[in-house]
Amino acid sequence: MRIVIIGGDAAGMSAASQIKRLRPEYEVVVFEQGEHISYAS
Repeated sequence: MRIVIIGGDAAGMSAASQIKRLRPEYEVVVFEQGEHISYAS
């Protein structure tokens, strides 16, 4: 399964990491319009 997340802010990255924790076999793709994504947690 491939999950696409639009927005690499704190909420988007939190959702991506939660999905990978619950379903490590899923492919998670994050799209961000700007230059930077949120990586602090």
